[in-house]
Formats: sequence, C-alpha cells, structure tokens
Amino acid sequence: MSFKITWLGHYTFSLNIDGTHVVIDPCLIGNNPVCNVPIEALPADFILQTHGHGDHISDTVDLAKTTGAQVVSNFEIANWIHKQGYENTWAMNTGGSYQFPFGRVKMTPALHSSGLPDGTYGGDPGGFIIFADSGTVYFSGDTALFSDMALIGAVGLDVAVIPTGDNFTMGPEDALLALKFLKPKVAIPSHYDTWEPIEQDMDAWAVVVRQETDVTPVVLKVGESYEF
Repeated sequence: MSFKITWLGHYTFSLNIDGTHVVIDPCLIGNNPVCNVPIEALPADFILQTHGHGDHISDTVDLAKTTGAQVVSNFEIANWIHKQGYENTWAMNTGGSYQFPFGRVKMTPALHSSGLPDGTYGGDPGGFIIFADSGTVYFSGDTALFSDMALIGAVGLDVAVIPTGDNFTMGPEDALLALKFLKPKVAIPSHYDTWEPIEQDMDAWAVVVRQETDVTPVVLKVGESYEF
C-alpha cells in the first residue's frame, strides 16, 4: 500500500493512491506558470475540486474529458461542469463523506471566497480529507486559519497540505498556527511562489515548523513527490 503526492505547482497535486490516479484542482501548463505538465500527460481516474476559482479549475473540464475522470466537487460546481458538456461528476457538500474505490473522502469547510470563471456562483469552498488504506491526508484548499482545524486534525492526519502564500490565503505565520491545530505527522506547503503577491521563503518556514511543532515539514519543488 502506498500514497504518493506529487506537486505540480500552485495548488495542483497528482496523487497515486494504491494505483488509483487522483488530481487535486487541475491548473496546468498554460494556466499555471510554474507547471510544465500538459493535460495529455496527466493520468486521472478522479478529480477532487476544492472550489471554482480559475487558478484551481482552469483545466478541470478538459482533463476530465481527456481522461474520463469522475469530478468530485460541491453541488454547484458539479452542475456547472454539466453545463460545460461533461456529466461524470459526484456532488458532495461540507461535512459529507463518501466511499470511493481509493478511499473515503470527506469534504471539510474552508474560509475563502467562491465563484467560477464565468461569474457563476460556485457554492461554498472546501477541502478534502482522504481516508485511504495507506494513510489519511488533508487537502485544505484555499483557506484562512480557523480554530475548527483542531476538529479536522482530531481524525489523525498523516499529511496536511495547506496554503502558505499569504495575500489570498493563510500566510506562513497562520499556516504555522494551523499545524498546531491539525497536528499532522507531515506538512506540505502549497499555493506560494506562483505569482509575485504570494512569493515566500518556505525553507525558512520549515525551520520554524521544526522548532515549534512536532510536525515534519516537506517542502517540495515543482514536480517532486512525497510518498509514504
């Protein structure tokens, strides 16, 4: 059993969960300036969509149509994807969970704004906890710090993937506090260094995480993976 997490830049991740390919928030080459992966080179059996902002959903429909992946999202985004001519979706909402072939997925709250690229209402933003045989991983999505992260962490997290870029989401200081609530074994920072307003020194942040928590920070370069 294994869980492999590959960072494709910004908040796009490719997962291999015991042989099942899952993509988080597809924003790929041409839309993500630090990504060098084209749609046709990315395998996907499922796509987990945290919210509808363009820097997270720009390539979701095209990737789904190319691969046949099922798109898992909130109800409003699922309806929007139907209107783009793709019907293989699974609608969820905050607090709900469902058993997929690769594991149980629970949708969590996120503090962020909402909306889709054409101005359509995108429902509430969210995150996902993936409960797989090989481990439990939390993808927060774009979010601010909130104290109920302690409830999310209470399930026992192997890995937490959180934004650290500031300006649009938590910055490094709040992300450090988030880890104290979440208490994962490993933390992977994301949503930074894509554009100038979210440039951060994650190596320096990792030093502070090691000093102030029991969490192991894993700072990936774009294209690098963490596997457990």
